Amino acid sequence: MKSKSYRDDLLEQLKDPVEAAAYLDAALEGGDRSAFLLAVKDVADANGGVTEIAKTAHLNRETLYRTLSDKGNPKLTSLDSILHAVGLRLAIEPVSEARQG
Repeated sequence: MKSKSYRDDLLEQLKDPVEAAAYLDAALEGGDRSAFLLAVKDVADANGGVTEIAKTAHLNRETLYRTLSDKGNPKLTSLDSILHAVGLRLAIEPVSEARQG
């Protein structure tokens, strides 16, 4: 029996929007922009790849690759389009009391 690689297992899990949302949230909380963009790319890869997401999100494929690179700087509209293409949305939440102060 052939075992799955870590990456294959991760991508399989990230097909689930609940898992993808938790993964992106954890990456965002880390505060590292390049780590967050890598996480967005992982979610895109799990959902058909950057080419498919670019089509669904009506974005240029080359621009999307650059946007999701470690030096990328996505516009809010692009990020919103990418997330919608994988079944997610942006949301704002209050900081919990434990984190305030």
